[in-house]
Amino acid sequence: MTLVHVDIADGVATMTLDDPDRRNALTIPMVDEIVAAMDLIEKDGSVGAIVVTGAPPAFCAGADLGNLVDTGDGPGFRAIYEGFLRVARSPLPTIAAVNGAAVGAGMNMALGCDLRIAARRAKFDTRFIQIGLHPGGGHTWMLRRIVGPQVAAAAVLFGEVLDGAEAERVGLAYKCVDDDALLDTAHALAMKAADGPRELVITVKETLAAMATIDSHDEAVSRELTPQVWSTQKPWFRERIAALQSKISSKS
Repeated sequence: MTLVHVDIADGVATMTLDDPDRRNALTIPMVDEIVAAMDLIEKDGSVGAIVVTGAPPAFCAGADLGNLVDTGDGPGFRAIYEGFLRVARSPLPTIAAVNGAAVGAGMNMALGCDLRIAARRAKFDTRFIQIGLHPGGGHTWMLRRIVGPQVAAAAVLFGEVLDGAEAERVGLAYKCVDDDALLDTAHALAMKAADGPRELVITVKETLAAMATIDSHDEAVSRELTPQVWSTQKPWFRERIAALQSKISSKS
């Protein structure tokens, strides 16, 4: 049984977790398939962005509870973490198309993506305390960094479950859309990243990540200068400037 499916179109790879009977819970076999799928996607030079979603009705219901009970140690937990950490480490732009429940480690999968698009039926549910488990996999760090301390506390400590509209309101999701528009919306957005020169997009993603440790505008200017100069020396820059100038000339 294949637990992860990949479809590539328009420079976008859509990776679907497909174990609906378990609500796409992270098991060791699924994690292995996620890692293998991500390796293949990133080796494909035609792919410029990735959309991660789940087979209905869930996005990802977290770590398989049986695995959690049997794990009992750090290495065991890390084996499950690799499912979402592998996505979080991708140099390519990533979008989580959250179509249903994203619970615990499944919420980590969404948090680890660069962007989250939520269906109205989406449910962001940390649920760690509710099952007697301390959060893991960088959950508190990612969540606090995205939504701030108060919303993170509401979700983790007080068990607030956020639907798609509420996730958009608090900044957890970039956008909430109708359920049947989710994948089309995510794909269209991913295509905009995939349309850019792949090497440039990867470098810009690295720069965005680096800005988290930069404290001043002057430092940011210096950090951006080297890759900006590098980009002007690439063929794509001259090609795109020429195309833009031609377009402007044709309208004048």
